[in-house]
Amino acid sequence: MRVMGLDVGSKTVGVAISDEMGWTAQGLETIAIDENRKRFGFERIGEIIKEYSVSKIIVGLPKNMNNTIGPRGEASQQYAEQLEEQFQLPVILWDERLSTMAAERVLLEADVSRKKRKKVIDKMAASMILQGFLDSQS
Repeated sequence: MRVMGLDVGSKTVGVAISDEMGWTAQGLETIAIDENRKRFGFERIGEIIKEYSVSKIIVGLPKNMNNTIGPRGEASQQYAEQLEEQFQLPVILWDERLSTMAAERVLLEADVSRKKRKKVIDKMAASMILQGFLDSQS
């Protein structure tokens, strides 16, 4: 069974999936969402859960550097609760401080253009969140 990692933003959700052994994370896709219109990408997430036989979901929890939880963190907590309710799978919140900045740094070092970075940053951040979780399990 695979594990799914999600980097939840205000406009997109980055999606990563583990290999079947739960050792490595691969960025899968970025889902456009619209918080104002209550479109959270759950239909597509459900399709991915079925397609990959996902058994657990890891949602990045953006904490402040002083360990408090701000508005984005609260939004991620609510998103995680809705996922758990809708898909009846365990959902784990994972400290994702700096994951997007780390993903940005990797892409800059690889000399990826700004336009291309924008397309892959969220799924790369999801991959880093998921890999952090997977590494902690071994």
